[in-house]
Amino acid sequence: MLEELADVAPLTAEGAAARFTAQKWTPGGKPRDGLETSWDKDGVGSWIQVFGSGAVSVSFAVWIRDVDESGYFDDLEAVYEQGEQALAGFLPEIEESPLAVRLVEAAQTEADRDEFIAVKRWALDTRIVTAGVIQQDTDLPVMVVVALEEPGTA
Repeated sequence: MLEELADVAPLTAEGAAARFTAQKWTPGGKPRDGLETSWDKDGVGSWIQVFGSGAVSVSFAVWIRDVDESGYFDDLEAVYEQGEQALAGFLPEIEESPLAVRLVEAAQTEADRDEFIAVKRWALDTRIVTAGVIQQDTDLPVMVVVALEEPGTA
């Protein structure tokens, strides 16, 4: 799907939603401004975000480890290690894909180091592809996500 979205120029929420529909992804029932923003297919969840700056991001959750019944992880470091292993296992799907010839490895930003447990970034023309392990809050799942972002103009 990342390859499909790489050819949508410019990347817009409407263009991304059309590609999800064409590839028979299931809408997640979370429309925003009349547009589906959440999609699922074969155990992979995806969401489309539009930011005030005009930036558009399409993200995929390719691995998820939810919190324990207590609402927390018994061994958070072990879960982070599992996420890092899942990321390492997933990276070849990007690095060995037909899209790889268009990717240029990019440096991590300070924001990446703050947001991700482990991360790898590439430039794709004017866009950024990011793959990383993330946990957005202590009671939320640890996930391996891949995102394609079209920077805004503002």
